[in-house]
Amino acid sequence: MRLPSLFSKKKHIVLWSVTALIVANIIWGAAAPIFKWSLESTPPFTLAFFRFAIGALLIFPFVYNQLSVRKNDIIPLLSLSLLGTTINITFFFLGLAKSQSINAPIIASSGPIFIILFAYFFLREKIAKREILGGALGMSGVLIIILSPILKQGFDGSIQGNMYFVVAMLGSVTGTIILKKIIKNYNPLTLIFWSFVIGSISFYPFFQQEIQRVGFLPNANIQTYTGIIFGAVFASAIGYALHGWALKYLPATETGIFTYIDPIIAVLIAAPLLGEQPSSIFFAGSFFVFFGIYIAEGRIHYHPIHLLTKR
Repeated sequence: MRLPSLFSKKKHIVLWSVTALIVANIIWGAAAPIFKWSLESTPPFTLAFFRFAIGALLIFPFVYNQLSVRKNDIIPLLSLSLLGTTINITFFFLGLAKSQSINAPIIASSGPIFIILFAYFFLREKIAKREILGGALGMSGVLIIILSPILKQGFDGSIQGNMYFVVAMLGSVTGTIILKKIIKNYNPLTLIFWSFVIGSISFYPFFQQEIQRVGFLPNANIQTYTGIIFGAVFASAIGYALHGWALKYLPATETGIFTYIDPIIAVLIAAPLLGEQPSSIFFAGSFFVFFGIYIAEGRIHYHPIHLLTKR
């Protein structure tokens, strides 16, 4: 009776992990248009600082007695925080200031391609020829999205914004790999809490510069407060907690693939909120990205849910 019981427990954990990833990526899909809307009245580092400082305060009651970190994990934790929080969010916000918000999740969706490669080199997970082919197709789609402004209006800041999204994605992917390597020894919320604290500290000097330059929230309005509340509560505390918990139970290559949800949610929100409409070039780039992921993964339509049927 023990083996069936263990399998039933594993199915239950996988099911909840999959659900957690779906919810987290719905939240993060909404993040790009909501943050771009909020940045119209909110300085970027002010929004970033409040997002993670408040997020850390929200998580603290759940981990106040689990804050110790092993000495050997301090450097990985610092790297995780600076790459997955500071670099990721800085370039994400800089990209939003120059490019359409719907480009961000499409470029971020290519993250699984990088996760596959990074997981192979750093986590020793296996990689197949189809994953190499899928990676090439996915990267072609990313290039189409990045360079699409040239075809529409020539060289402008949008290309720079799209490149910022690529840097943000690489920071996030690298942070995910680092998190996967050390998370088995901790409550996920412990690492997320410290990541938020370190991220907040790194944003603070820039936050102070913005205060000196333009004052403290000089144009605060509903957009400002929506961005801060959504960022701190949903995109940070809830989103990161769900993602961290799922990452503890699923392979890194399985968790990254759920980012294909993000662009769908982003387009649905960006159209009425910002008036952004996807172009034919956008759809072409998206096709190559998703087709590349499909080739690489071979199961884009059901992902880790297939684990529920295995004994």
